[in-house]
Amino acid sequence: MTTCGILLAAGAGSRMGTPKALMVDSDGGSWLCRGVSVLLDAGCTPVIVVLGAQASAATALLPSDSTNILVVESDWQKGMSASLHAGLDTAQRLTADAAVITLVDLPDLNAETVTRTVGPTPVQPNTLRRAVFHGSPGHPVVIGRDHWDALINSLTGDAGAGAYLREHRTELVECSDLSTGQDVDYPQA
Repeated sequence: MTTCGILLAAGAGSRMGTPKALMVDSDGGSWLCRGVSVLLDAGCTPVIVVLGAQASAATALLPSDSTNILVVESDWQKGMSASLHAGLDTAQRLTADAAVITLVDLPDLNAETVTRTVGPTPVQPNTLRRAVFHGSPGHPVVIGRDHWDALINSLTGDAGAGAYLREHRTELVECSDLSTGQDVDYPQA
């Protein structure tokens, strides 16, 4: 059973003042490259990177030898649903049984959190898992291939898979001992 990764990084980052795909941490490390590395380190291959706002500048941050799949979503302004749709549509062309979906703006996400969320057994096509942090839902999420079509058809506006995950039997995986699950929406003071 194989698992691909989907890194959503298409937004304009209006609250941040710049697309989050262009952000770097205090050590100068690219959030975009870190997100790809975390998914790869957790065994997700390939990693589908969904870009939108300032896509060419974000693409320049990725290693040129990357074997990842780059998707530029032209309708990224429609919100997270368009980005997730683009990522899952690309995943459907792969042989993966499941996709691990996460966001570019999770600075302390690590491979251990992804690995725990994926689970110890081979991921099945009917899998639905979501990381939670002190009981609050977060990322990553693991969505088996059997759910992709229905999820794509349910996506609208600036919402991701949350409603779909709530309506279905999603296994919640506590990860607060590994990372905070906090996304960064505003510049740090």
